[in-house]
Amino acid sequence: MLYRLLYSFHEVVRPFNVFRYLTFRLLLGMLTSLVLALVLGPPVIEGLRRLRVGQSIRDDGPQTHRKKAGTPTMGGALILLALAISTVAWADPANVQGWVVLGITLGFGAVGFADDYLKVTKRNSRGLPARAKFWSLVAIAAAGCAVLWSQPNFDTHLAIPFFKGVRPDIGPFYLPFAVFVIVGAANAVNLTDGLDGLAIGPVLTASLTYLLFAYAAGNFIISRYLQIPFVPGAGELSVFCAAIVGAALGFLWYNAYPAEVFMGDVGSLALGGALGAVAVVTKFEIVLALVGGVFVVETLSVVLQVVSYKTRRKRIFRMAPIHHHFELKGWDEPKIIVRFWIVSIILALLGLVTLKLR
Repeated sequence: MLYRLLYSFHEVVRPFNVFRYLTFRLLLGMLTSLVLALVLGPPVIEGLRRLRVGQSIRDDGPQTHRKKAGTPTMGGALILLALAISTVAWADPANVQGWVVLGITLGFGAVGFADDYLKVTKRNSRGLPARAKFWSLVAIAAAGCAVLWSQPNFDTHLAIPFFKGVRPDIGPFYLPFAVFVIVGAANAVNLTDGLDGLAIGPVLTASLTYLLFAYAAGNFIISRYLQIPFVPGAGELSVFCAAIVGAALGFLWYNAYPAEVFMGDVGSLALGGALGAVAVVTKFEIVLALVGGVFVVETLSVVLQVVSYKTRRKRIFRMAPIHHHFELKGWDEPKIIVRFWIVSIILALLGLVTLKLR
């Protein structure tokens, strides 16, 4: 909205003509959310301390985490605040897809807030009942996908990585598939958020990757050159992704080991839902499994652990999610975090390769 206001003066103030360029606005979005997160970080953290919004530690978690008890949580609200302000300021307010993605993000954040609030007030690590939490996410994602579905020429084809000519149309099955992608991404990021800065690093790399995907998908010339689906209006989501990057960088300043604040479910569910929603709109749904491979592995480690224990009464990992397995093997927390970041960067680069290798 702010960019529309400023651009309206471009005939009087000639330099304001630059606001019509998407590349300029996405850079402004990134810088705005970064500055907001850095400036608002200290008062938000201090406010959480005064409210005694401290992290509850699982009884069955690693014993080394006991020292983290009481560290302010729900810091994801800082990310959402910076992200929302920046997106509303610099993205096109007429873009329906942008409002849908932002709505899903904030809706998932609200569910995460309720979960965190119950954890804090009850002083335990359980929070919302699992079913209530899951179906709330499904309802929000379904509502957002229904709005997208109602748009003219909504594409129900799937883009298969590495195969330019393979685009199966799954018709009405696309809606539940899209909901699965969004809710699955949210829960995967949520499971990864177990160490200081562990989740926010892969979120950064994935957001940067989808910034490029959104820009390419929304540009007719670039999409035709790369032979990827052209999605009118998807380019505006690059501003949203840039805002995530800036907010995540600002949050990482306070979340880096040893963390001054944790994002909590309000942050992890929202960011995961945001990535899933952007993947759906840009038609890079399947590639998300590669770009967000760290989140996928974390989720699979939990699934495999549960299945193995229930069927064989044996555990595959010392503890799940898998980052706890490495902790119990004796890896220092910073080493686990940085190595997971490195893997996420490699996977993001492989995801970008799918743009050209077809």
